[in-house]
Amino acid sequence: QVQLVESGGGLVQAGGSLRLSCAASGPRFSDYTMNWFRQAPGKDREFVATITWTDNRTICADSVKGRFTMSRDNAKNTVYLQMTSLKPEDTALYYCNAFSRLLGSYWGQGTQVTVSS
Repeated sequence: QVQLVESGGGLVQAGGSLRLSCAASGPRFSDYTMNWFRQAPGKDREFVATITWTDNRTICADSVKGRFTMSRDNAKNTVYLQMTSLKPEDTALYYCNAFSRLLGSYWGQGTQVTVSS
């Protein structure tokens, strides 16, 4: 089983930046694709970004493309979400997810990002 711990959320003014971290532990971690999702109050959880461990491919949602960047540090079993040019509509609880078709899907507890206008 994979354990995920997010950190780095906080309150920031519009136009500002934050970097979220997701530290992972557990067996066969390299078999998982890592993702970031977010959920704003009253809305469904939505995909933000993904990165594969095997070839470092990343994909970002259109709503954050050009502003958010996902990366990983293999030695630390950690993924990051660098967020720039933040907007009030980016306010949400951000979740880290580890996904494998064979091994299952695991979620962290979430970290709150609040962007003030």
